[in-house]
Amino acid sequence: MNQSLTAVAKDNMVRISPTKLSILVKSIVNLSVSSAIHQLQFSSKRVSRTILKVLNAAVANAENNKQLDIDKLFVKEVFVGKSLRMKRWRPRAKGRAASIIKPFSKVTIVVEERSEIKKEKK
Repeated sequence: MNQSLTAVAKDNMVRISPTKLSILVKSIVNLSVSSAIHQLQFSSKRVSRTILKVLNAAVANAENNKQLDIDKLFVKEVFVGKSLRMKRWRPRAKGRAASIIKPFSKVTIVVEERSEIKKEKK
């Protein structure tokens, strides 16, 4: 991996489970940045706005820190991992309690500048 042609952005506290998040981010891997932005803007998922912010941060890092051309950027990799889990309790019948787990996720987006444009999946 050529470090000079890649840029990274992370978010360590995304309020969604990693399995639900991985379904969304698989749809933007190997797309051009403009296609990935359109994919996220028209997604009906609530968390797509958060992922769009992370993608825009990766594009800004590529432009400002690495001086890469925005028109040639592609989403190279997206990593999704577990973060903390908020534990809550819900009262149930007969004095019992049921646990509620509210998971958080980590997401890392890596964008890369490619000189030749490969055909995208449709």
